[in-house]
Amino acid sequence: MKKKSILSLTYCALFAALTAVLSQVSIPVGPVPINLATLSVVIAGAVLGARYGALSQFVYVLLGAVGMPVFAAFSGGIHVIVGPTGGYILGYIAAAWLVGLISKRLGEKNLNLIVSMTTGAASWYLLGTVWFMIVTNTGLWTSLTLCVFPFLIGDAAKIAIAVTVVPQLRKVFQKTMAGQSV
Repeated sequence: MKKKSILSLTYCALFAALTAVLSQVSIPVGPVPINLATLSVVIAGAVLGARYGALSQFVYVLLGAVGMPVFAAFSGGIHVIVGPTGGYILGYIAAAWLVGLISKRLGEKNLNLIVSMTTGAASWYLLGTVWFMIVTNTGLWTSLTLCVFPFLIGDAAKIAIAVTVVPQLRKVFQKTMAGQSV
């Protein structure tokens, strides 16, 4: 295996672990907790790109599915994924992929990062809210009130933080991928 592939997979593992850690920084506010996991999701997509960003979140979901306590409140198991919040968790994979894809196509400017990360957030909101509506048999407006509106300001703040740190992280990751010391 090439050194670059090994480093890329190592970074996937790092971001899966970061998502697990940030998931524990949570505030239970209803059926969907507020947590910092989404910060890791958008950074993973922007730094690792579509393929490896999505892979990092797939690893996170897989760890949780087999019972590792990586989801909010140290929960894990397939029951969490098929439960009311499972669509949001699965949405992390799509979000990281979209952030990586869009940020690569649009370029590295801050406005482009904001567009890609906002699109990623919209994807986890869409997947998660539809899933929540199906699992709980709840209407659209109630689902939006419970699962989207309370999170918009916090997710905007996380995107602002991510846009600030991504350029520095990209530089570090690019240097290590090129074999340079940091």
